[in-house]
Amino acid sequence: MINHHVTVPGADLHYEIRGDGPLLLVVGSPMAAAEFAPLAEALARDHTVVTYDPRGHGSSAISGPDDDATPDQRADDIAAILDDLGAADANVFGSSGGAVTGLALVSRHPGRVRTLVAHEPPLLELLPDAEEQRRATDAIVEAFRTQGFGPAWHRFMVNAGFDLPSPGPDAPPPPAPTDQQLAEAARFFEHELRPTTRYLPDIPALAASNMVVGIGEDSGHLVTYRTSVALAELLGIKPVDFPGDHGGFLGAPVEFAGRLREVLAR
Repeated sequence: MINHHVTVPGADLHYEIRGDGPLLLVVGSPMAAAEFAPLAEALARDHTVVTYDPRGHGSSAISGPDDDATPDQRADDIAAILDDLGAADANVFGSSGGAVTGLALVSRHPGRVRTLVAHEPPLLELLPDAEEQRRATDAIVEAFRTQGFGPAWHRFMVNAGFDLPSPGPDAPPPPAPTDQQLAEAARFFEHELRPTTRYLPDIPALAASNMVVGIGEDSGHLVTYRTSVALAELLGIKPVDFPGDHGGFLGAPVEFAGRLREVLAR
């Protein structure tokens, strides 16, 4: 693995390169390069795999004002990494908020993406209950501001559809978050969650591109299943199943990499 940095307006971006072969960018938000390392290692035997830390996460420091991290801004950051690599284009796999980044990259930087695999983008505005989802998102942000790290993440995961039991009165307190975890949570809840979930994709631009909407085989209970189906319907394409649920690449990175190879080879 080779570490690189590239300076962009307001931030210094850390990214990592593994392997050799066709260029593949693996993009998350807020998930950083470390969370994608097992998947990247599995893909690196036949791809040049680039992972990165979104600004304000991992080793990507913010050097300017702490503005909202919009999908358009994150797309510009990915384009800057492509420029730093000297690459005209690349395949892109984006998961969750990173899938929204990929959608913005396609429409904002035409021709830079060969194939986009958008895995469960949380496009809540595409849902019939979008207004209710906006209220839920606002409540999550307010929970972070008034109750802190743990309650905000619990509310976020429950709203996403994960079955998390509420801690009982006798349950031991969870370990205190580190300063880094607190800073990254503040970045996510205060500056990323609403711009990401309220992003409206450019459907004509996406329809004219080569893209795939991926859904976890075990994600039927999650809100991102509904958003992914809604996006695929607007694009007139059939979603592609991937192993696991929203974080399937974490639990089964080798199997997930195999499925991604199949999709990119089409």
